[in-house]
Amino acid sequence: MESKKEIMFVLRAQTGDKEAYNQLLKSIQKQLYWHIWNLVSDKNLTEDILQEIFVLIYKKLHQLKQPELFRPWVYRITTRETFRMIKKEKLYDEIITDCELLENISVPEEEDTLDEEIRKRIHLLINKLSPASSTVISLHYIGQLTIYEVAQTLNISANTVKSRLSYGLKSLRENILSDKLISQEEGFFNVH
Repeated sequence: MESKKEIMFVLRAQTGDKEAYNQLLKSIQKQLYWHIWNLVSDKNLTEDILQEIFVLIYKKLHQLKQPELFRPWVYRITTRETFRMIKKEKLYDEIITDCELLENISVPEEEDTLDEEIRKRIHLLINKLSPASSTVISLHYIGQLTIYEVAQTLNISANTVKSRLSYGLKSLRENILSDKLISQEEGFFNVH
């Protein structure tokens, strides 16, 4: 959704327009789903968190003073709620230390050009990163937020975002080469 159109939907939704609210959710649902899933690696928990996020957005949308910052605002809520649920479910240590278990997770179908196997492989590689790097990579590349928006979302500096992206991408490249999970011929993560 282009930003001017999104701003109009935000303003309309803030006045109680349910159709505008539904359009906003529809425009971000897939990206939020994959952002959450990349953090928790559990389909049911991802769906539960996403529902909670939608309720929070509905309750708090009137508080958003700058409609142009809707996406960073939503990702900030999503990231915080996801980490809150991880701690509540006591999954944090499992997510950090048991990357091997992720191989058995089934990925929901998506209408992307990436097939399910590649998505699983990418997810495994991202989950081998530190939580700080995986969150920044997820927000920037999967959530398609700018570096500035990621910085706002996580309440860190743009330079910190750049540093975490650089470190995370370097680690991903090393993991790709060492694990050979994704062959060089497939061309993923050829970031310059």
